[in-house]
Amino acid sequence: MNDRNTSVNPGGLAALKNVARFLALVERLVDRGPHLPGLGVFHGFSGYGKSYASLYAWNKRDALRLEIGDSWTRKKFLEKLLAEADIKPAKRTIADLTEEAIMALGDDHNRPLIIDEADKLADKGMLELVREIQEHSQVPVLLIGEEQLPAKIMKVERVHNRVLDWVPAEPCDLSDARALADLFCPELTLTDDLLTEVVGHTKGVARRIVVNLTRMQEYGRNHRKDAFDAGAFERGWFFTSEPPRRGERRVA
Repeated sequence: MNDRNTSVNPGGLAALKNVARFLALVERLVDRGPHLPGLGVFHGFSGYGKSYASLYAWNKRDALRLEIGDSWTRKKFLEKLLAEADIKPAKRTIADLTEEAIMALGDDHNRPLIIDEADKLADKGMLELVREIQEHSQVPVLLIGEEQLPAKIMKVERVHNRVLDWVPAEPCDLSDARALADLFCPELTLTDDLLTEVVGHTKGVARRIVVNLTRMQEYGRNHRKDAFDAGAFERGWFFTSEPPRRGERRVA
């Protein structure tokens, strides 16, 4: 079972718009009528903060959460699910474990099950197993994955037909960058035009924005500065996730 007290990061939680989008999807599934399907899909490019949003919801909604591993089989998935529900499996076959999971989750219909890295379930042909568990337990199930996850789900008609809503994660904007700056380097004064520049260089990828903010924090500490604007750093200084070309020098 995961440690529910684990924070998303040491500094706390930033109120990014993707967190709000994912929470709204969770609430839509929890509050759905009994005649409506119970699967939701949250998808987008790597680095947009999808896992961050799921951890926030995991804590806020007392949800169950799995992050699918590359090596997982059906049996490992079911064992991990039961462990997350604090259930020690009594039987060992796939069918028995599935039945145990359905009974465990069905005890609380409003407790969401969040499955991160759901692309791997699709790649391994395990989406039907998730559909079976959702359909018989009736718990809300949130599938999180990369941009191609909807296309993978649409290939499995019985799963596709049970999706209540699809929500794309969006790149960070200025207000998201400001929220991250307030969280990760509150001691710095950063102007809006500088943060706009950061968003542009990073293409709104939250992970890259955080790397740049950490670099500014280090730069400020080393140069005894606590305020920066758009003219403080040259274009080549910013971290874009692209490896530097040979002979290229970082400037500030």
